[in-house]
Parts: sequence; C-alpha cells; structure tokens
Amino acid sequence: MAAMIDPTMVTTAFELPGHRVVRNLGLVRGIVVRSRSIFGNIGAAIQTLFGGNISLYTELCEKARADAYRLMVRHAAEMGANAVLGVRYDANEVASAVTEVLAYGTAAVVEAKPG
Repeated sequence: MAAMIDPTMVTTAFELPGHRVVRNLGLVRGIVVRSRSIFGNIGAAIQTLFGGNISLYTELCEKARADAYRLMVRHAAEMGANAVLGVRYDANEVASAVTEVLAYGTAAVVEAKPG
C-alpha cells in the first residue's frame, strides 16, 4: 500500500513555496458518481419549500467532493508522488439526479529547496 500524501502537499497552485519539482508523474484523478436516495430527494424537496440552504444536497456534494479528493490523492501516492499540484474539481449531471464529481491534478515528486 502506498504512503499517504501530507495534505499540505496538495494545492491548487502550480508550485509549492519552498519546494521544487523533481519529477512530474502526470495526471491523477478521482471520480465519484452519486445520487440521493428517494427519501433524501423527498427531504430535500421539503427543504426547498422553505428556501435557503438545502442541507441534504450540500452534504451529498461535500461527501462526493471529499471522496473524489481522497481517490485522487491515493492515485498519486500509488504512482510514487509526495505532492499533487494544480488541483481542480469538476461536476456534471450524467443523468437525472445523478452527479459525477471529478478531482484532478498533477502528481509530482517535490523536495525542499536548500536554505
């Protein structure tokens, strides 16, 4: 099993301050496809009647993003990376009430700059 990557070494930036890229290992991604159960959809529909944040959908989206992120980082670690640069998220509806969440970035091996 690959070692986990320190969360401070995962960034939306294309470089890490105080570090230099030793090796670019290429694209990594984590993809999750989720839907809410019929009971969750009913609960969310009730929440829409009152307006404001629809917490059931917020929780679903947050869990999907977290799962996609975790898969992306695991993919990078399996490739031998100790960092992921340029991280981005994308989401698409692939069917009615079914959403795909993609986390992607560049797996890299970085080392601290001297001095």
